[in-house]
Amino acid sequence: MADTRTAVASKPVWVDLSSNDAAGSREYYAKLFGWAIEVSPDPAYGGYGTAKIGGKDAAGISPAMTPGTPTAWSVYVGTPDAAATAAKVEAAGGKVVMPPFEVGDQGTMGVFQDPTGAFISVWQPQNMAGSQATGANAFGWSELNSRGIEKALPFYKQVFGWETKQSDMGEGNPPYNEFLLDGESIAGGMEMNAMVPAEVPSHWLVYFMVEDVDKGFQKAIDGGGKELLAPMDFPGGRFAIIQDPQGAAFGILNMPAAS
Repeated sequence: MADTRTAVASKPVWVDLSSNDAAGSREYYAKLFGWAIEVSPDPAYGGYGTAKIGGKDAAGISPAMTPGTPTAWSVYVGTPDAAATAAKVEAAGGKVVMPPFEVGDQGTMGVFQDPTGAFISVWQPQNMAGSQATGANAFGWSELNSRGIEKALPFYKQVFGWETKQSDMGEGNPPYNEFLLDGESIAGGMEMNAMVPAEVPSHWLVYFMVEDVDKGFQKAIDGGGKELLAPMDFPGGRFAIIQDPQGAAFGILNMPAAS
């Protein structure tokens, strides 16, 4: 466990969905990804469901803590000290939305906003280290879609030590930023496309790995999802973005070179 905690520090380690219709969300993603979702019977966890792939923890789905809040996926970055990270967030110009608190005996979490308004969470592990599942239908990538990326990049460097590698995406498109930790590409970020409606705030988008993006996309739509971005190629593979029936956006991704 100690080695696992060390390995995941300052990297995305977990994703979960806060849903206004948790039962509906569980049904949708179980059918889409083949997840076996176990809901904790302990009332202290508020109906939190853990999605498993081959018996390994893959993601979480829980009822929204505050009724009326939009259904959305959250990204958790591993930290050895959530309180120290909260202090770094404030020093870097971010906002502490939920100060770090213990989640039973599983670990400690905190919720923050970066200077562009995107929510980012942290996880200090105790008995639950984070996602253990890899490969098809598991969490594979997270990407910051920001209104004012130039404010976000120094924030993530100061808080998590992330360097950035910028790639030109062609005429008329904003450059793509890869977040690097010790030279390893761990997440991405880009300025939000001008075509995105103004009411869409800065946010982190979660991607799940699939064996076939086109088939996965069609299955997601047939299950009640809506197209946000149809399947398309990028230099590392192919991806698509979908809105689930409860309103949360997520992506599916295939990167042959990484598999």
